[in-house]
Amino acid sequence: MEVFLSYSHQDEPLHNKLEKHLSILRRQGVVDIWSDHRIGPGEEIGGQIDQHLESADIILLLVSSDFIDSDYCYEVEMTRAMERHEQGQARVIPVILRPCAWHGAPFGRLKAIPTDGKPVVKHATLDDGFLEVVEAVRDAAQSLVGDASAAHPMRPLANSSTGESTGPRSSNLRVKKEFT
Repeated sequence: MEVFLSYSHQDEPLHNKLEKHLSILRRQGVVDIWSDHRIGPGEEIGGQIDQHLESADIILLLVSSDFIDSDYCYEVEMTRAMERHEQGQARVIPVILRPCAWHGAPFGRLKAIPTDGKPVVKHATLDDGFLEVVEAVRDAAQSLVGDASAAHPMRPLANSSTGESTGPRSSNLRVKKEFT
């Protein structure tokens, strides 16, 4: 599942911190994170951005006054993201980084994160705000996989006759701990 990060370069420090927080989902194989940092030397910038904007399953709009002010972020990336969202081709999630007047934007009708659209920078720590973002991305990815599996059911996780696992195991297994 590909996650596209749309952001203003003025917010690069916050973007970088969010990518670090999302790395747990990448390591678990839940998502593949893409932003313009992955464009290699000699590659066409616009072409790469367009390609990944079209292939992303989840598009995070990292919202700030700089994002709204950026013609490219607002008129190109956000506009195409919202078109894909309305067509059911991708899920757009506004991530409110810094306080700004975002409610009147086309994405203003979508549920923003963190909770109640409280800007990440207004949380007790940035980590608290970004934790909410990671949880929301995980939920969205699971929801999208659930929608896809309803159309194409997966095989059972265990063979009923042998009890042998045939699918992925939960990483949240509880292990009894005994101390002496």
